[in-house]
Amino acid sequence: MGGAIGTGLFLGSAQVIQSAGPSIILGYAIGGLIAFLIMRQLGEMIVHEPVAGSFSHFAYKYWGKFPGFLAGWNYWILYILVAMTELTAVAKYINYWWPHIPAWASVLFFFIVITLVNLGNVKFYGESEFWLSIIKVTAVISMIVFGLYLILTADASSGASFSNLWAAGGVGPNGFARRVYTLACVMSASGGSERSGMAAAEAENPEKTIPKAINQVVFRILIFYVGALTILLSLVPWNQLELGGLDKSPFVMIFSQLGIDWAAHLLNFIILTAALSVYNSGMYANSRMLYGLAQQGNAPKVFMKVNKQGTPIPAVLFSAVLIFGCVLLNYFVPEDALSHLIYIVVGALVLNWAMISLTHLKFIQTMKKQGIVTKFPALWSPASNILVLAFIATILYIMWTQGFQESVYMIPVWIVVMYIVFKLLHSKK
Repeated sequence: MGGAIGTGLFLGSAQVIQSAGPSIILGYAIGGLIAFLIMRQLGEMIVHEPVAGSFSHFAYKYWGKFPGFLAGWNYWILYILVAMTELTAVAKYINYWWPHIPAWASVLFFFIVITLVNLGNVKFYGESEFWLSIIKVTAVISMIVFGLYLILTADASSGASFSNLWAAGGVGPNGFARRVYTLACVMSASGGSERSGMAAAEAENPEKTIPKAINQVVFRILIFYVGALTILLSLVPWNQLELGGLDKSPFVMIFSQLGIDWAAHLLNFIILTAALSVYNSGMYANSRMLYGLAQQGNAPKVFMKVNKQGTPIPAVLFSAVLIFGCVLLNYFVPEDALSHLIYIVVGALVLNWAMISLTHLKFIQTMKKQGIVTKFPALWSPASNILVLAFIATILYIMWTQGFQESVYMIPVWIVVMYIVFKLLHSKK
């Protein structure tokens, strides 16, 4: 849960609202559907064979050595970048209250805290993530209920009305191109749901827990993404919002603009816990993926070492060392750190989603050849796989035409670099 609701929604949505208006709601609904289909594809493989570093394992087993190598390392670097993004966002939330505190100082403090949490055992991690998620979930639901109350009890002078969703230029006020553009922007928010599969090897009953967690995703998307944004954009006409760039959250600024300061401060606290929750779950996933890569022989054997509680200490520490780069980034380029990170994250996420869907195609082909009926089949496969890949191709085109060329360039460059590293490593064996 924690990995699915974070900065992409609470902070990154500001630019999308300013660009595309209420059509952001449709964008999140479509992006959420695609994320759900991908999770069902990954879920079928996980329930069939719950293992540590599951995604990389499946690519390795059903597709080939290099796809397994690429999938594992891409997933790992993706969530290193996600962790850095969430940490950078934390500094923005802290600055809402204390603008004099340097971004790097906030980042360093929470970097130390979350690293120590992940060096504890799995139960301690689970407890911390549970409470962070509970705070976030409760608050978002409360915000939706409170916002709905404000809309239903509003007088004519307040301006709060569901008609704000279509009154200022329609649902898609800036045309079809901008409506489509939202799909690329919401990817950073929809990504992360698949992280629940990383805990499969340590779940007590994966055949029951994994399907339950995955099937709940669609309801979470409807409530937390579509529901929250519908309420927010009904409170104030989208074209009257004073959001700025990536420095301000629309969730906070809307209530501040309405003069409800206590709600703005409370929401800022909530989205701060949300960022920490995503960072926490991301670091957990990073360390387990590195552990899985070491088991495959695609990472140094030292990352297979665990303590008495089962925590892969070297894997956690190595991931932490890379994430520490976020502190340096916020020290040298505090103004541009977040935008740079988001651009790179979207590119890595595109590759991650594509590889999950392609690996699943290889998986179902193998299952058919062996005559095996899986316990948790993906929805509408292989048609859903084709839909996912078509969506990804559309995203790449949008990114290219809307100024995200750096993210598109990064994908083939990253694949080539990984192939060279793969060949070098395996030539020594």
